[in-house]
Amino acid sequence: MELTPAPQIGLLNGWLLIALLYLSYGVLLFSFPRDVVARLYDKSGRAKRQRYLIHAGGLLASIIFILSIFTPLQIGSNVFIPGMVIYCLGLTGFFVALSNFKDTPHDRPATEGLYRISRNPQQVAFFITFAGVCVAMGSWLALLIQVISSLFLHTRILAEEKACLEKYGESYREYMKNVPRYFIFF
Repeated sequence: MELTPAPQIGLLNGWLLIALLYLSYGVLLFSFPRDVVARLYDKSGRAKRQRYLIHAGGLLASIIFILSIFTPLQIGSNVFIPGMVIYCLGLTGFFVALSNFKDTPHDRPATEGLYRISRNPQQVAFFITFAGVCVAMGSWLALLIQVISSLFLHTRILAEEKACLEKYGESYREYMKNVPRYFIFF
């Protein structure tokens, strides 16, 4: 891996993996009922400061996309296969978590499937997916920006958990006691 691999515009650059992620996410969302999509994009519980931090995290994520336009996938190098494995694991986890969320009744918090090991499996899987892209491109800079972006986007998680506490009350508080925010070891 390098700080920033030699830039070049091409079809086999990191943007291809990101485009595949968003295209398949869009197709999946199109198949979901409207109430599920509305729940996915619920912005209640976000304070003004949190909204600014969330936007800053989104801006940093956009920088990764811009870098990916100019950064070729390191096909044939020792980082490509591990990057693709990480990407595929994250992508699979993301779609499984979305499916788990979709199948949850509207009046209950999502607690089944991947939600048994993480209160935020979509965000964890999304991070893993983008980390896989960064590794497959062989870019330390993109990976660093991804980590910093995720730190900013942590405020989104806090807002979502606050909204869930308000909506689901004691059942969500009990869930929070038993399931870690991000993964088994956090």
